[in-house]
Amino acid sequence: MYNILLQSHAGSWAILVLLLVISYFAPKQKISLMIQRLFYLIMIITGVGMLSMLGFPLLYILKGILAIVLIGVMEMIVGRRKRSESTKILWVACIVLLLVIISIGYNWI
Repeated sequence: MYNILLQSHAGSWAILVLLLVISYFAPKQKISLMIQRLFYLIMIITGVGMLSMLGFPLLYILKGILAIVLIGVMEMIVGRRKRSESTKILWVACIVLLLVIISIGYNWI
């Protein structure tokens, strides 16, 4: 069961990054944003499932908190793009958070 959750979780992260790029470069359409939000839910549900199976280790709880912050940053990037505001700082935050989260997930940290 853990392997199913892990593969779903990792796959949803990859798809989320792709959907973020699509949503950023095509701000007028709404379908990619709705699918992106569906994958947020899949990612959160599978992450909580894995956390419960592992016994809630502190490092992975921190990873979950950072992932929720990353979801907020992704939403702000898309929202600011629709309003034609600057997103440079948010992209830097997004990339840094994504690298930290991936590093924790693959036990590089």
